[in-house]
Amino acid sequence: MMEKYKILIVEDDSDLREGLSFFFSSDGYDVLEAETKKEGLQEIKKGGCDLVLLDCNLPDGTGFELCKEVRSYSNIPIIMLTARDTELDEIKALELGVNDYLSKPFSLGVLKARMKRILQEKSESTKMISGELSIDQSVCKVYKRGEEISFSKLEYRLLLYLVENKNHILSKEQILEKIWDSDGKYVDNNTVSVNISRLRTKIEDDISKPKWIQTVHGIGYIWKE
Repeated sequence: MMEKYKILIVEDDSDLREGLSFFFSSDGYDVLEAETKKEGLQEIKKGGCDLVLLDCNLPDGTGFELCKEVRSYSNIPIIMLTARDTELDEIKALELGVNDYLSKPFSLGVLKARMKRILQEKSESTKMISGELSIDQSVCKVYKRGEEISFSKLEYRLLLYLVENKNHILSKEQILEKIWDSDGKYVDNNTVSVNISRLRTKIEDDISKPKWIQTVHGIGYIWKE
């Protein structure tokens, strides 16, 4: 069964927005609509969207401004749709982090193909671990058996670092340098132990016999898969 994706269309032209909504709904997508920058940000912050189709010119701001704000907390794929067909605008959009850029008028077939490619890449970036735990890096969310687990930003970074280095021993010093030094705060080895304990509490079925985060005595920790 094909995965059902949810897309958000942020477009102030009602005819174009409704036309895109009808086209993609008919093609099997769940579609949300927003007319303004404010409405678009509200929908994105709710979570659950897989991709955003974003108009460059909005009644209360620009697509550039929305993209910049969204990129401060999310990697959700964004395709910018614009009548501003200049090289400088395209460069600006790409530098702000949009995944693709289409000038109006555009072919629905081309837009659909580009969406499919981006969503495929997004799907592949979701890491499945032991069939029970998944990390969706595009929205910085973690799920266990399909249920979302709440993490602080620091806990998420620590979990991701462990998973990215699965089956490799990481010393406490390596973890400190990677996760905490960039914050410019003084920490000690006990900080690592405390946060590892918090992670185990959230993801392990039995923290006395951890399945994923295992201690390597005298050295550090290893993510076992």
